[in-house]
Amino acid sequence: MATAPVIDLNHLTTSPTADEALEQWYKTNPPVSAKLPNPWDVSRSELYSQDKWQAPFAEMRAKAPINKIEESGYGPYWNVTSHKAIQHVEALPEIYSSEVSRGGITIADPEWDSDFQLPMFIAMDRPKHTGQRRTVAPAFTPAEMRRMEDDIRRRTGETLDSLPWDRPFDWVDKVSIELTTGMLALLFDFPWEQRRLLTYWSDWAGDVELSKAQELDEFRRKILFELGAYFQQLWNQKLNAEPTPDLLSMMIHSDSMSHMDQMEFIGNLILLIVGGNDTTRNSMSGFAWGLNAFPDERRKLQQNPDLIPNAVQEMIRWQTPLAHMRRTAVEDHDLFGNDIKAGDKVILWYISANRDESVFERADDIIVDRENARRHLAFGYGIHRCVGARLAELQLKILLEEMHERRMQVNPTGKIRRVHACFVHGYREMEVGLSKY
Repeated sequence: MATAPVIDLNHLTTSPTADEALEQWYKTNPPVSAKLPNPWDVSRSELYSQDKWQAPFAEMRAKAPINKIEESGYGPYWNVTSHKAIQHVEALPEIYSSEVSRGGITIADPEWDSDFQLPMFIAMDRPKHTGQRRTVAPAFTPAEMRRMEDDIRRRTGETLDSLPWDRPFDWVDKVSIELTTGMLALLFDFPWEQRRLLTYWSDWAGDVELSKAQELDEFRRKILFELGAYFQQLWNQKLNAEPTPDLLSMMIHSDSMSHMDQMEFIGNLILLIVGGNDTTRNSMSGFAWGLNAFPDERRKLQQNPDLIPNAVQEMIRWQTPLAHMRRTAVEDHDLFGNDIKAGDKVILWYISANRDESVFERADDIIVDRENARRHLAFGYGIHRCVGARLAELQLKILLEEMHERRMQVNPTGKIRRVHACFVHGYREMEVGLSKY
């Protein structure tokens, strides 16, 4: 196990951000592009930062929904692009593993010459996955959603009321990050005045592109050890206290997670932070961009707020805030006529399944009253379906309701910067202005 450095909790690292560090690294290490790149190698980050991923996935779904890429920046892998095939793989966790020791959940391979490994329950197979997931699941029950709803609505209203109507601003920072980071702080009972640390840590933990920048590895470790040390202090404060509804207390008072070692503790914190931050954050930004792109649908929603719950599902489908999950075959298997070998890396492209024309008519369009919007796979499927899906849906629903209450329309100016990565599908910046409707 990696040896943790001595951490001074009074002087935590807060810069550069992962985005800033990567941008600087790329200046001296520009991406090496093949002269004739495989058009079906959809691991290429520029497809997402330039918003050009739709065409290669549509072509694959039409011609070869399951296909193998022999060479990529992440080594050989299988593309699985159709709704049906992804559900099939997700329903076979005994054959297609999520276990970190076999490769984990992202297209980037763990560096097994390193002793810095971070197990987390989404990257575990049964039975260990089951016990740890059951530990945190009570934080996301319908009863807990009802308990938190008033607070979420209050914070959302306060955030919207703080926005300027007379000048452009960054929707990602002022709304999406602020609301999701606040929600994480409440879930963890995290000190409110330091909540933006959660965003900082989330970006350093969840950016798959960092796997290419080995020079940043030591700095990234330092940041994640600081995350662990900070949460260890919070853990110690709660250790002998009565149980409370926050995630740390649930871990402390469970058989499955009360005796995690340091790496597993940090790993599960990262899972909950990234899962609660990046996904909802980018859905909130995605609907601001997407509704502007489909003004007739936006008008339909503005005129009929009863459509909001369904529109939430539709916009999660359309955005798909995590583009993929990875599984690794543990045995040879025939996947709809494709010869998968034990050890093969199998990439489930949720972003493609959610644009599958055989399931969703006019799949590239937002249709706020789409009848089958809930069939999206943005939260995954099967035993690894997102444990916090209800909370994400609730936050988005309340945001739309509170915007409707204020007759607030978000108008992107066109100044936008998307995440340069094939895992988190989202937005770094989005300048917008506000108007009344």
